[in-house]
Amino acid sequence: MLADLLSKCFAADFKECWERERTATPVRAFAVRLHATGCSLRETEAILRSLGVERSHQAIWQWVHRLADSVPDPPSAQPTRVAVDETAVRINGDLSWLYAAIDLDTKLLLGVNLSKRRGTDPATKFLRQLTKKHDLSDTEFLVDGYGYLTALFRLDLSGHLDYVDRNLIEKWFHTLKMRIDRFHHSWVGSRAAVAQWLAQFVYYYNFQRPHQALNDRTPAEVVN
Repeated sequence: MLADLLSKCFAADFKECWERERTATPVRAFAVRLHATGCSLRETEAILRSLGVERSHQAIWQWVHRLADSVPDPPSAQPTRVAVDETAVRINGDLSWLYAAIDLDTKLLLGVNLSKRRGTDPATKFLRQLTKKHDLSDTEFLVDGYGYLTALFRLDLSGHLDYVDRNLIEKWFHTLKMRIDRFHHSWVGSRAAVAQWLAQFVYYYNFQRPHQALNDRTPAEVVN
């Protein structure tokens, strides 16, 4: 049985969010990971069908978003060097900004946040969120312009302009946009739905996606 085979590889970490589903939890977890790694909802539907599981792409979409409500935040960390930046994304055709911060040593994505605008105030809000989750007392932030230096000063955090070592955050944005641009150039739906999708993608990146630079471990495994 497919569920029995998958249960050896996909632990039911979020069993409580699957309680009322008629499809076995390992199968749903497998489908959600397929979608996170790059398969569209319809491609995921086709793969499940080839394995004998008949579920619609709408059902798979519901699995993705139900799981996103249950995924854990990134583990708390004490990073020494963090790259932070923002990138433009479109939601229903309108421009928004996605802020993100990554630990240069462990590759752990420390947090993301959607903002309707960019500048000093959104940067300050995002950095303040990071201080509530992580110990940043000895952290050096590597930033570009766009209000970050003022934001760091407001929060009594250390950092400086850097356009070389901070390229890891640019690589993560590239990974994200490769995943997005394969299917669409603008999200269609509510900002809450976009935030759910991002939460699931961050979880996949931190907890499930092995990195060659980390000896095929995940960032969460390195931190823990």
